[in-house]
Amino acid sequence: MSTVVVVKKDGLAAIGADTMTKFGRSKQSAEYLENPSKILQLGESYIAYVGHASFGLVLSSYFNTLEKVPQLNSPEQIFEMSRNLHLSLKDDYFLNPTEEDDDEFESSQLQFLIANPFGIFGFHRFRSVDKYKKFYAFGSGDEFALGAMKTMYDMGASAGDIARAGLEAAAEFDDSTSLPFEIYTVSLNK
Repeated sequence: MSTVVVVKKDGLAAIGADTMTKFGRSKQSAEYLENPSKILQLGESYIAYVGHASFGLVLSSYFNTLEKVPQLNSPEQIFEMSRNLHLSLKDDYFLNPTEEDDDEFESSQLQFLIANPFGIFGFHRFRSVDKYKKFYAFGSGDEFALGAMKTMYDMGASAGDIARAGLEAAAEFDDSTSLPFEIYTVSLNK
């Protein structure tokens, strides 16, 4: 897996991701890959995803097939986009949505964070969507990232520095998160 983070502070949103890909015990660092990014830009939104390594290609392919860039400015808009995305994941990309027999909904098998001028958001595998006030993280190193980001947020650091601290903590203690990082910032609408 990986670690992705998102932060909102002082009129800026920052989104970041590590660049390592892992398949079982094998790992590929950005040193060996020409396409290590886990962040996509879609209009004025940045999307950082975790899940299967194929999701980067799948999401890029899916969004490129759309006639119009979807608005991702609220939990409701992100949810509506996700309904169509889930159908396409199953029909066009052969997603196996099975998780547990007692789950109420099929899983989209991916999670992603969004940063755009309207805020910071999280998309969960069963298509619930959260809008965050401060920060959040997904992935295998999320607990380490959240702890570091909480500390840095309370110390008065900038959005970008908070995102970097979260990723650095995850890379230090999680074996599925590694340098280098990508971090993008977006000005928030007032």
